[in-house]
Amino acid sequence: MSDGDILIPVLTVLIAAFGVLMVYSASSYTAEATYGDAFFFAKKQLLGFVLGTVGMIAVSFFPYTKLQKLKWAALGVSVVLLAVLFIPGVGKENYGATRWINLGPLTIQPSEIAKYGFVIFAASYMSEKPERMKTFVGMLPVLGAGGGICLLVILEPNMSITMCIGLLMIAMLFLGGAKFKNFLFILIPALLAVPVLIAMEPYRLKRLYAFIDPWASPQGEGYQLIQSLYALGNGGWFGVGLFHSRQKYRFLPFAESDFILSVIGEEFGFIGVVILFAVSGLLIYCGIRTAARSKDLFGFLTASGITLVYAIQVVINALVVSGSIPPTGLPLPLISSGNTALIFTMMSMGILFNISKRKGKASPD
Repeated sequence: MSDGDILIPVLTVLIAAFGVLMVYSASSYTAEATYGDAFFFAKKQLLGFVLGTVGMIAVSFFPYTKLQKLKWAALGVSVVLLAVLFIPGVGKENYGATRWINLGPLTIQPSEIAKYGFVIFAASYMSEKPERMKTFVGMLPVLGAGGGICLLVILEPNMSITMCIGLLMIAMLFLGGAKFKNFLFILIPALLAVPVLIAMEPYRLKRLYAFIDPWASPQGEGYQLIQSLYALGNGGWFGVGLFHSRQKYRFLPFAESDFILSVIGEEFGFIGVVILFAVSGLLIYCGIRTAARSKDLFGFLTASGITLVYAIQVVINALVVSGSIPPTGLPLPLISSGNTALIFTMMSMGILFNISKRKGKASPD
């Protein structure tokens, strides 16, 4: 038993605490105007931070090998929560999408839970009998689980999380030992499905056009990206200073969630964004190092999956905010407003820290 990589919880807490500060900065004006409370979103984020920290500490002491026995429970809970969204009166619709379970004063976003449920299921299944991953039939349970979760998420609709889970599934299959030729049965349909999914919904086509030329519809689909670029440009090298963003005054939609990085860029400048990504990159490196040092396959795959979830979202969010890829509603993990995402991301980092503490072979328990 080792003391573990203490950088994992330390960096997680630092990034999440910075997120609470930035959620307040990005949302205070809108929260005051809409709810009469400048701290409306910040208080929710602070609650998520506290609960996430407690959860992270708790799971860091829970033997991660026991998670292997919970693979069907993890998958079942994920699927049930996603399915519950479609029960009238239970799923909460917002901006044309039903992504939250309404529990009165609280809401839960099942897709944020399902990502980690899939990681536990896939890591457990692939590590039990690694040899079966060499055949296409052996891959089917992982494909079925990932595909089923993707189907339920895309029906919300939520294409960004669907793509995140799809990328996660492909990466984990590769790490689990799937043969390259079997990937052709996955990659070809997946690549063909992307343009079909885009064409199925008019708003996705509009987003694609806005990405190609946002100034063609500066008051329509291109508005959000233009405002994001204004924020980043206004920040310059060193930013305009904390709490001094101009774009957050209802110019930039979703300033506290999907586009919070734009506010960070405006207030802290290019240097501030580089520092943030350096810290995030260090956390990703710690995850990769934990996976590489793990002596059991379940630990390796679980650590890899958790790291992949975080890394994929950080990269995609940065590319969206900078206008490098078409806009998607994918938050910046540990920073964007959203309690479910914050709590479960912090807890996943607790599992990652737990894995880093174990250098020997996993016990049979």
